[in-house]
Amino acid sequence: MEDLSKLKPAAGAVKNVKRIGRGQGSGYGGTSTKGHKGQKAISGYNRKRGFEGGQTPMVRRLPKFGFTNPTRTEYKGINLDTLQALADKTGVAVIDFETLRKNGLASGNDLVKVLGRGELKAAIEVKLHAFSATAKAAIEGKGGKTEIIGTH
Repeated sequence: MEDLSKLKPAAGAVKNVKRIGRGQGSGYGGTSTKGHKGQKAISGYNRKRGFEGGQTPMVRRLPKFGFTNPTRTEYKGINLDTLQALADKTGVAVIDFETLRKNGLASGNDLVKVLGRGELKAAIEVKLHAFSATAKAAIEGKGGKTEIIGTH
């Protein structure tokens, strides 16, 4: 059995730390491997993000564009086929936000909008934040009900 006290790292795996700025005798004294003068030799040098050596950086050469509407309402879309699959799986006749949350289809502060892809097989009552026109027509066409709830 091997003696664990004689274990060593593989040859070449451990390198000596380059101890810079510790006097001339070390070979790394004087300028401490930074060369003479220049921007990068200065104490406290820190290159800024996006710095391109002094030329006008890409972020300033390209024009600004686009617009972010601060009052936009972001909805999570749930399609009719997803609601039908949920109704088949759980056997519920009323689908509301809590039902979606318990089944992992929505989380915390989501606002949910029902979209019109897919078909319903049975009458389902749906109580959610928003409905597309096609989804509302499809639900009510099968004898179901739609109810818009406020934000939670």
